[in-house]
Amino acid sequence: MPSALRIATAGLLLSLAPASGFAQKGPDEARYLDKTKYPVIKEMIAAAEQRRAEAAERTQEILDRIAGEKKSWKETKRELRPVLDGLWHPTGPEAFAQQWHQPPTPQFMTGTCWSFSCTSFLESEMNRLHGKKVKLSEMWTAYWEYVSKARGFVRTRGNTILGEGSETNAFQHVWKEWGVVPREVYEGCLAADGRFDHDELFAMITGYLDWCKDRAFWEEDFILAQIRLILDRTMGAPPEQFEYAGATYTPKSFLADYCELVPKDYVAVMSTLAQPFHEFGRFDVPDNWWLDETYFNVPLDDFFGAVVHAIQQGYTVALGGDVSEPGFYGAHDIAFVPSFDIPADFIDQSSREFRINNETTTDDHAVHAVGYLRHGDEDWFLIKDSNRSSRLGKFKGYYMYRGDYVRLKMLAFTVHKDAVATLLNPQAAGQKTPR
Repeated sequence: MPSALRIATAGLLLSLAPASGFAQKGPDEARYLDKTKYPVIKEMIAAAEQRRAEAAERTQEILDRIAGEKKSWKETKRELRPVLDGLWHPTGPEAFAQQWHQPPTPQFMTGTCWSFSCTSFLESEMNRLHGKKVKLSEMWTAYWEYVSKARGFVRTRGNTILGEGSETNAFQHVWKEWGVVPREVYEGCLAADGRFDHDELFAMITGYLDWCKDRAFWEEDFILAQIRLILDRTMGAPPEQFEYAGATYTPKSFLADYCELVPKDYVAVMSTLAQPFHEFGRFDVPDNWWLDETYFNVPLDDFFGAVVHAIQQGYTVALGGDVSEPGFYGAHDIAFVPSFDIPADFIDQSSREFRINNETTTDDHAVHAVGYLRHGDEDWFLIKDSNRSSRLGKFKGYYMYRGDYVRLKMLAFTVHKDAVATLLNPQAAGQKTPR
């Protein structure tokens, strides 16, 4: 650039510079100022929040009203019950010829009626066979049944039914693997009031196992260890060794040496048209979660006759069946089939099967038959029951079942094999035998 032009350009730039001088300007400075506010936007946000709060309040008012209406309706809803005028029934447990049994024990908030009934049954068996009177632990069997269910869930990759229920012959696999203990050794309850409540316990078990299934995590040893941690924290850790009657036992040695009970000496019996008679087969109900196929299937008359015969001969029987009928009347300690359901003379194999097929008869409860009474042409059974409804009436922990209820609504029973020796006929040779 010519020197004259450079001089002219420099002069122009200097004339445009601020008075302080362009060359002397320092770097920009940063400072904190109060946050910029947008009053209109703030007002709109507050208004939207108020609308949401009012809507939520209104929604809650509606939900509370509906819940209140449902509760009120439920509390005032009446039950269909038979009129008992003129119905003869035993005056109470003292009217029955009874077999020895421990006093009734409530199961409270658990679905473990199967354990209470089979435990009571085996206490009676120990007394019948060996004259011993021992209160066994129901929760011991329930604890290990829960572990077994978790193991089955893992091994079937989540395709095993997971619930609190089981069957009266569950002890055959639980005791075989883990033995048994007296109740004084293992109460299976950490609650201060001593009342069993498995709602939260089983929610934790199912929640954890569902989590494992969702993630396809099937490490059996690890999972069962976690299940046992849940059980230990809610039921208490089961003992590996204990003192009883002046001797030291493990649960297995207590079963073999003190109880002297042999699980394989017991047989389960059912009566259904769905499978061949006089053969062993599967009891097709959800609580038979391990798919036991050692139930001996017989015609209804043989089924009922075997229950009567067993109790008359000094045995007791663990029964499982349906307790959801109008004639199942806890306030009066009785269960029978009212004629508006079906007249007693019409109860036969087909009418029984019809109710099994349409699921008005389901396997929802287990009890212990401990006594028998014959009145005219009626059979009555004294039933020891752990369920809450058995404490509504005068005789806490007992029901009195009329024979028609057993014929129509009881689906299966467990008993010592000697009590049903005449049922286990040669046609069963070569079939599966009970464990």
